[in-house]
Amino acid sequence: MFQNLSERLERSFKILKGEGRITEINVAETLKDVRRALLDADVNYKVAKTFTDTVKQKALGQNVINALKPKELMVKIVHDELTALMGGMETPLNLKGNPAVILMSGLQGSGKTTFSGKLARRLKTMKGRKPLLVAGDVYRPAAIEQLKVLGESIGVPVYTEEGSKDPVAIAKHAIEEARRTGKDLVVIDTAGRLAVDEEMMREIAAIKEAVNPDETLFVVDSMTGQDAVNTAKEFNDRLDFDGVVLTKLDGDTRGGAALSIRSVVDKPIKFVGTGEKLEDLQEFNPEGMASRILGMGDIVELAKRAQEVYDQKEAERLQERLRKNKFDFEDFLKQIHQIKKMGNLKDLAAMIPGVGKAIKDLDVDDNAFKSIEAIIYSMTPYERQNPDVINGSRRQRIAKGSGTSLQEVNRLLKQFEETRKVMKMASAMKNPMKAMKAMQAQQRQMGRRR
Repeated sequence: MFQNLSERLERSFKILKGEGRITEINVAETLKDVRRALLDADVNYKVAKTFTDTVKQKALGQNVINALKPKELMVKIVHDELTALMGGMETPLNLKGNPAVILMSGLQGSGKTTFSGKLARRLKTMKGRKPLLVAGDVYRPAAIEQLKVLGESIGVPVYTEEGSKDPVAIAKHAIEEARRTGKDLVVIDTAGRLAVDEEMMREIAAIKEAVNPDETLFVVDSMTGQDAVNTAKEFNDRLDFDGVVLTKLDGDTRGGAALSIRSVVDKPIKFVGTGEKLEDLQEFNPEGMASRILGMGDIVELAKRAQEVYDQKEAERLQERLRKNKFDFEDFLKQIHQIKKMGNLKDLAAMIPGVGKAIKDLDVDDNAFKSIEAIIYSMTPYERQNPDVINGSRRQRIAKGSGTSLQEVNRLLKQFEETRKVMKMASAMKNPMKAMKAMQAQQRQMGRRR
């Protein structure tokens, strides 16, 4: 995410680290390079120019030239302006209706249907909502089927009207169905086209007028760069949506849409899709995103993800088992599954300040835990619950059954013992959250080593 832009900005700031005195000339040269980096990232030209002009004005106003650490001061100014450029602060959903209604809009292929499923899952698991998904794309049977599959996988019902070609009626009937069945959230997926056209705009506008949604979200593929910004403007001019969703931000995107869209349409980015899994969705935080672009990590997002998978009862159970020295591979496996719920390893590591740059050229496999899980699953239930009984012959059998080597099995057992020691020390703090975090940090380290 934003890797090319991050590298270009880092090179730009190195101008201020060179030998000799910092001058207004090399401050201007740095910002000229910053503007090139933004344009290469497909940021709107006017946005890039306004941005660098503002940074220059503030830099000279704060006397960067005479500062003891001009590079650090310049980075702070750029960070603050990037944050402001992307909206300044996180903008939550406004869901006050009963049921609350969220209407999706966007072009075909932007990821509306997948995002609808992701959002319904998130609001169900994080906020305790009872959602109903609505199949409003009456032109593509595949879209209806896709929504049904998504709904089944997350345990959310999907409202459809087979054979109907009236999306306005479907949306209104779905809200009635939600009230009848006690659902407090309705997420309406709608049809898109390959390009903006009058028929699509009339249809989505008619649905909005009929259901008066609490939130109208514009879903856009961030990989389309400036096209995404132009499309957002056309939709907003006709629809006056409430917020933007950027999908595929984990792909080969240069970041231009994320940096330009707020300035052009004056609507907040509310969510970003960061992968194909249903849990790969995060609320957009401008300050955290600015920090990541500048290679500073994003501790707030990392903590938020950890909190999302944190289970108080499980942490207390784990602490009790540690206290009695009964921590085993069954417990170990549960913790691995919790880490995997937080997202892919490279993305998580990049949120830690200083780590993103260090691992940018490393191939951090998202399946780093696969061999660990294979080894544990090749143990008998008795062995998982009693790790101390795993002798030489058992290790050979486990290696053969898991398709790994004896050395890998030995390494895992050694690392498991190290983890047990770390966890026992953390448990002595009498803080289950610290114990779980210590465990997860140790396991992430193991994942990177493999």
